[in-house]
Amino acid sequence: MVSAIIVAAGKGIRMNVTTRKQYLDLGGRPILAHSVMAFDACNLIDKIYLVIPKEDIEYCRKNIIPLLELKNGIELIPGGEKRQNSVYNALQAMDKKTDMVVVHDGVRPFIQAEKLESCILGARKFGACILAIPAGDTIKCVGKSGFIKKTLERDNIWLAQTPQAFKYELIKKAHETARHDGYTGSDDSMLVERLGGIDVRIINGSKGNIKVTVREDLVVARAMLGTITG
Repeated sequence: MVSAIIVAAGKGIRMNVTTRKQYLDLGGRPILAHSVMAFDACNLIDKIYLVIPKEDIEYCRKNIIPLLELKNGIELIPGGEKRQNSVYNALQAMDKKTDMVVVHDGVRPFIQAEKLESCILGARKFGACILAIPAGDTIKCVGKSGFIKKTLERDNIWLAQTPQAFKYELIKKAHETARHDGYTGSDDSMLVERLGGIDVRIINGSKGNIKVTVREDLVVARAMLGTITG
């Protein structure tokens, strides 16, 4: 059984608007609706766990979920203080028949079906698989003073995206170990990597798989949607 965790519990502070970024309009639907619908359309996924702020549970149940006409089951999960806590909440609530978990940012609305499927199949084969794209620019390591400390080898640098897929027992162990150690990572792959002895497979993602974080991203997303549907 493949379960998907779509994380949309953030406050969207960097967007600097009163409405949480996951609920902002994108082509007549909330941004997160596009992500949910893409996952629901994937034949490899059996159930979706949508993680949202606790205070938004009723709002989403009444105003968003009924509009989506989903074919898969969906469960609303209250988010935690940080993204890592939110993913862990979903892992705790997950159907015990789950053997594969795929985690996705709710504000990446343009995930392509073939990329999602490739990520899941990659995790089945290797245990852990994520989407990423090669760095296109020169990467500078900068100190707190604002001065460059060194230039990194661009050929070995990849920019991580979601979805990220893992065997259930592996990602559960990674989260539980991080909680025990008081460690917070910036993505789920980091938690798996620090276990040691686990090779995380990279699959080439897409530059179109953007994450809507600031206002400029929303402008780009609306332009992209117009290109896709126009």
